[in-house]
Amino acid sequence: MKAYLLLILAAIFYAGNLIIGKPVTAEIPPITLSFFRYIIAAFVIFPLGYREWKNNRALWKKEWKAILALSVTGLVLFNIFVYLALNYTTTINAGIVEASTPIFTLLLAFILFGDRFTAKQLFGVFISLFGVFFVITKGSLEVITNLQINIGDLIMLLAMVSWSVYSIFIKQHTWKFPTYGALLVMSVIAIILFIPLLPIEWEEIKQINWSWAIIGGTLYLGIFPSLIALMAYNKGVQELGPSRASIFLNLIPVFTMIGAVIFLKEQISFVQILGGLFVIIGVMITNRMGKKKNKSTTEIES
Repeated sequence: MKAYLLLILAAIFYAGNLIIGKPVTAEIPPITLSFFRYIIAAFVIFPLGYREWKNNRALWKKEWKAILALSVTGLVLFNIFVYLALNYTTTINAGIVEASTPIFTLLLAFILFGDRFTAKQLFGVFISLFGVFFVITKGSLEVITNLQINIGDLIMLLAMVSWSVYSIFIKQHTWKFPTYGALLVMSVIAIILFIPLLPIEWEEIKQINWSWAIIGGTLYLGIFPSLIALMAYNKGVQELGPSRASIFLNLIPVFTMIGAVIFLKEQISFVQILGGLFVIIGVMITNRMGKKKNKSTTEIES
């Protein structure tokens, strides 16, 4: 029960990244917001990660390419794309597109590494991508023929591709690193990478109105989605395993829809509900097939 509650909390906090991020991005441009987010994250994780960083300094030097790739894809590009997308699309749309991440990870693994998947997994991929396409096009052929697709939805797709690449790197390299030390190092690297990009938004930075609501929202983004959600999710994975734990990520668009309606007064359309269902069902099919395949492999190896 504790693991289930932690995974539900992780999904809520991840959904909060979009719900809180929407009004905050209206005031703070995406690069600057991402920069402040990881300054806060680094400050909070420092007491936990300092010792692990200090005791593994040789490891960071040896694996600098891996840790840099993780920082660029998962912290820098992903967050810039997400916060930029929220300037142009609804929070609900962003949540639905985000739910398709496992599908893009599966497709990239197939393209880059030749990973195979079953016919049922392919069916799940098709259903999920159809759901994303349905939401982005608003279920209208006119949107497609007139090229009226929302640029924010397309940017959100880039964010998902970036996160999918990050997920592949995580699978390949995360076992090498201590959790808190890696979070600290990645946060510091992200901050360094953001600094030369900040002049791009200099005029917008000068116009930021630092109200208490904006400060509070930025603190939330730096603490809860960046650190607490990740810790809760990792604990859930330890207790239940990655296959069972990943199912809880399907709750993100659900919590995003609820939060967007309550706090942002967004309206849910039938197209969004139907598209969201297609995305979630497709992800569940691919995850279930992947779990069965892994189980069979384990039994053979045993």
